[in-house]
Parts: sequence; C-alpha cells; structure tokens
Amino acid sequence: MSKSVVIDYLPESARHYRDGYAIIAVDVIRATTTAVTAVSMGRRCFPVPSMEVGFPLAARLDNPVLVGELGGNMPFGFDLTNSPAEIASRNDTLRPMILLSTSGTVLIHNAKTSDAVYAACLRNYKATIQHVAERHHRVAVIGAGSRNEFRREDQFCCAWLAQGLIEAGFEPEDTRTTEIVDRWRDASPEVIREGNSARYLMKTNQVRDLMFILDHINDLNIAVMLKHDELEAVHVTD
Repeated sequence: MSKSVVIDYLPESARHYRDGYAIIAVDVIRATTTAVTAVSMGRRCFPVPSMEVGFPLAARLDNPVLVGELGGNMPFGFDLTNSPAEIASRNDTLRPMILLSTSGTVLIHNAKTSDAVYAACLRNYKATIQHVAERHHRVAVIGAGSRNEFRREDQFCCAWLAQGLIEAGFEPEDTRTTEIVDRWRDASPEVIREGNSARYLMKTNQVRDLMFILDHINDLNIAVMLKHDELEAVHVTD
C-alpha cells in the first residue's frame, strides 16, 4: 500500500482527515509543547476544547492542575497559563493536568474521529516520525493556527515532520505540502523568533517559554498519542 502525507492547518481542518488518516497535531507555541513536556514527566494530561468540558472533568479528577489560555489570557479559576517552562519546573507530577488552549487543544479534540491522534512539537518530532511511519499509511500533519494564520513555528515543525515521513517513504499529497517542506527543510529553529507568536511572548514577558522551546529540540524519545481523551507517552526505541 502506498503511503502519503499532507500538511494542513486550523482546528477545523481535522474534519477533512477522518477515515484512513492518522493526525499529528502541532501547536509549538504552546499547547503541544506543554502537553508533551507534561507527559514526558509522567503527568497525566487531558486536553479539552473548552472550559465547559474542562471544569466538569476537573471535578472528577483528584486535585488536577488547570493549565491553559484563551485568546492569550489565563481563564478564571485556572492555576497557570499554557507554559511548558512552568510545567517543566513543577514537581507535583502526581496531579493530573487539564489543558485548554485557543486552538491546539481544539485541534486535538476535532481530530478524535481519525484513525489515530498524536501531539507533537520540536521536542519529540523525530520520535513521532519513527512511530507514525511504522504504523500508518496516510498521515495529516496539522498546525493549530490562530486567527486564520498558519503560524511560522507550526509551519516549521509540520515541515520537519512531513520531511521525515517523506524520507521514510511517504509521498506528499499536494503541492502545498511539498512547498512547505521545501521552504523550511533547511531552516534553523531560530526562525521561530521572527513569528507573531514569538513576538507575543516577548511583548508579554513570557520569553522563558520561547527560550525553553528553542533549547529543547529533539530531546525526547516519545510519541504522544491520544487514548480515551488522555494523552499518553509511547516510548520509541531506535
């Protein structure tokens, strides 16, 4: 059976890739980086699409940490914003995490009807490529997007994921996928600094998260898969 990969963006795009596709959700700044970081530390992680879903779930869990942002602002009643650096510094890993974001967790939620759902970021992109390439034939790599923008950091990560799959024998499904891969394949992660998301972090004194993302490239050997509304680590061996 031939293998193929396509790059797309925006949470609603996940609905185009249902039967036969595995979806890799990408929200580098910051939802999937936060989720992958939490799961790598042994923390349970439940991505939710809205507060209306998150708060009832929190009531059923044992002392959860509510993490997230909507429109860049931490929702009322939450413990901390969508910060991978903050999650990495905490030692209360026995507390499950409910994660909410403007677009990243909505994308993960919308992808649930596909054959499989993965969360990826720059920390685990190579492990994700290896795991997915060995198990799936059609893959959609989707950037979360924001305000109808395919954000620079997500294009970059999606391109690296798709390029890795192409090297593993996958064919691009359309010219846009090929163009995005060609644009970013040889770029440095430092180009992320020039995007609107990075500028927002710098403007709002959240540079710590930007530095965390740039300092943690391919340092985790796990794929992160959605199973029954929870993101779980799958350890990948070389």
